[in-house]
Amino acid sequence: MTFSTSRAALAAAILALGAAVAAPPSSAQGFDPMRPGAGFNPMLPQSGQPRAAPEEPAIAGNPDLGGIPDDVGAEETFYLCSACHSMSLVTQQRLTDARWDYTWDWMVEEQGMPEMDDETKELVLSYLKRHFSAER
Repeated sequence: MTFSTSRAALAAAILALGAAVAAPPSSAQGFDPMRPGAGFNPMLPQSGQPRAAPEEPAIAGNPDLGGIPDDVGAEETFYLCSACHSMSLVTQQRLTDARWDYTWDWMVEEQGMPEMDDETKELVLSYLKRHFSAER
């Protein structure tokens, strides 16, 4: 066997392997992010289904509070959260209600956020869950 023959055989083997990996059998199942309506989507809330359209009109954002919805608890939420990070970090999260509770505890225990009185904690968590929850 010559060098050019073994090189050609190696190239053919690599091409055959690449074709097998790149084109799985049509019977392969699983999440395909390129196929619309494909099975489970890990980016959607727990149910794997898109959130229903809100029944109420959206509350206007307050430009003085980073554009968050102007509702009960907005001011407290803005000043507590924006003391350490931008409000866009908060608004993009879309955590579940349980995950908001966990995140609060984590920030107090691990990140040095000052513990708030129970009334403030409930006010801020209620606001976050009402406006930035994956469950609504």
